Amino acid sequence: MGFTIGGIREIRSGTRRRGRSSDCTAVAEFTGLWGWDVVPGARAASGACSCGRTGCPAPGAHPLEFAPPVPAGATLGEVSRAWADYPGAAVMLPVGRAFDVIEVAEAAGRRALVRLERMGLPLGPVTATPEGRAHFFVAPGAAADLPRLLYRLGWDDPSALDLRGLGAGAHVTAPPSDRGGLGPVRWLRPPALDLASRLPAARLLLGTLAYVAHRSRARA
Repeated sequence: MGFTIGGIREIRSGTRRRGRSSDCTAVAEFTGLWGWDVVPGARAASGACSCGRTGCPAPGAHPLEFAPPVPAGATLGEVSRAWADYPGAAVMLPVGRAFDVIEVAEAAGRRALVRLERMGLPLGPVTATPEGRAHFFVAPGAAADLPRLLYRLGWDDPSALDLRGLGAGAHVTAPPSDRGGLGPVRWLRPPALDLASRLPAARLLLGTLAYVAHRSRARA
């Protein structure tokens, strides 16, 4: 991505030196270090969505339709100027471009993450949402291929696992933003610089994720 160590330090010290918000610093890391597009998202307060739509179906959990994305490669200064037009916006990431997401219940995701780390398998970032879901970031194309991959592993019905893939057209809320007025999204495993552009193929993680999700549902 052509980003230097000096550039990393400039992003991560930007808040202290120039008084920029933590959201701007986070967005600049996503665009400058990981090569991800970022979209300003709505916020929710007391059940009302900042988008202003009456009866919004996903208060505080969707992109702002009128806000352009901040593209991959944007610098801290460019992010600060773009974000200034949408103060308080949530940080949202479009899925299906740089990565897809496999979503499972948070409890199952935490157990699977421990297993996967012990097995020494390559892992990308993992987040936990305030709704109790875990999002595993994997290489693009996973969502479309998920039914076939699960079928090959012996799982005929993905819905029975409480496991699903998120692909093109979906967006996820990124740390440190609040989601739906329920609380912040948190990292279970933050991005690592050496793996930023080499997210794991879903097939490497899916067997463990499906097994743990199935066991978790059986115990519930």
